[in-house]
Amino acid sequence: MIAYQIEAKRQEMITYAQQYGYCAKETVKCSQELDNLLNQQWKFHKKTTIHSTSITSTYRLA
Repeated sequence: MIAYQIEAKRQEMITYAQQYGYCAKETVKCSQELDNLLNQQWKFHKKTTIHSTSITSTYRLA
């Protein structure tokens, strides 16, 4: 789900950049929104990776 949102926001940002320029407020705002989505994805990935590593380590000790 978040991957779809990221791709949609990326396309929106590209459209704004082509239409208004890279430094336009619309483009910058969209870029910040994209950054937030990417941070959410990274935090989720980090959380699930740490959880998976913990489970794997526990099973190895058993």
